Amino acid sequence: MKSYRKELWFNLPERMGFVNITPQVERCVRESGVKEGLVLVNSMHITSSVFINDDESGLHHDYRRWLEELAPHEPVSRYRHNLTGEDNADAHLKRQVMGREVVVAITDGRLDLGTWEQIFYGEFDGRRRKRVLVKIIGE
Repeated sequence: MKSYRKELWFNLPERMGFVNITPQVERCVRESGVKEGLVLVNSMHITSSVFINDDESGLHHDYRRWLEELAPHEPVSRYRHNLTGEDNADAHLKRQVMGREVVVAITDGRLDLGTWEQIFYGEFDGRRRKRVLVKIIGE
């Protein structure tokens, strides 16, 4: 069985944003040489996320609005976590909703995604460097 590991790094200039990372993950699959297996893609930071959905700008707008309604950034005093000197309690909650990782099948050397499915990095406390792990196993 083959094993492959790579870190992808992101530094989004805004507090919240979404990046389609499907092309980077596809590149990792090609580099790995795995034809049949699984790829794990997970955020290695507690205020960011990896998820699968449609790459449609209206949906991304809706995510931003919905997440901000669920866990508004301000007032930062509403969150006990922020008493530690942080101002990112909302980002932790948004990450919990959007998830930590995805696992995708690799079939015949390609990501086995459904129609319209794409892999995204979600950032909820941006303006600093964060990483995503890509781990591939298979034959």
